[in-house]
Amino acid sequence: MIASGPSPQRSGRGPIDGSTRRVDGVRVSDRENLNIVLEENIAKLGTHRAKRRAGRSLSERFADSVTAFAGSMRSVVVHAVVVLSWTVINLGWTPFVRFDPTFVILATVASVEALFLSTFILISQNQMTREADERADLDLQITLLSEHEITRLIQLTAAIADRLGIEAAADPHLEELKRDVSPEHVVEKINQPTAK
Repeated sequence: MIASGPSPQRSGRGPIDGSTRRVDGVRVSDRENLNIVLEENIAKLGTHRAKRRAGRSLSERFADSVTAFAGSMRSVVVHAVVVLSWTVINLGWTPFVRFDPTFVILATVASVEALFLSTFILISQNQMTREADERADLDLQITLLSEHEITRLIQLTAAIADRLGIEAAADPHLEELKRDVSPEHVVEKINQPTAK
C-alpha cells in the first residue's frame, strides 16, 4: 500500500489543488485546468499591461480618472444633488440667497464641464484605440505565424503520404493548401471594388 504524502508541487507554482495560486504575480486557479504555457502567457500579458499602465503620462492618467468618474453612478448622484440644490435655491424655495435666478451661471458651468469632459473622453478613447491597434497587430502576427506553420505541416504530411504511396497524397486540393498565403494580396483583393 502506498502511503499518501504531501500534495505534489510544480516548480515555483505552488500546490496542485483547488486553491488559487500565483504565476509571476498573477492569480490563477487550478480549477480552470490551464496548462503551463497558457498560464505563463496570461502572466506575461498581465505584466505587459501593468507596465503599459505604469508608463502612461500624467495627463493620460488624469484623463482616465476623470473619464472613469464621469461614467460612474457617483457622478450621476453628485450631478443630481448639485443641479437639484442649485435649482431649489434659485427658485426661492429656501431661505438662502438666490445667486443665479436666471440659471445663466448653471448653463455656463454645464457647458464648460461638457467641453472639458468631452476632451478627457477623447484622450481616453485615443489611448484605447492605440491599445486596440496593438492587440490587432499581435493577433495578425500570430495568425500569420499559425498559417505558416500549418502550411509547413501540410507539406510535410503530404510528403510522408506520397512516400508511403497513400492515394490521398494525389489530391489536387493539397497543392493549393501547400502554398503560403500572401497577406498583401489578400488585402488587395478585399479592397477591390465589388461589381454591382
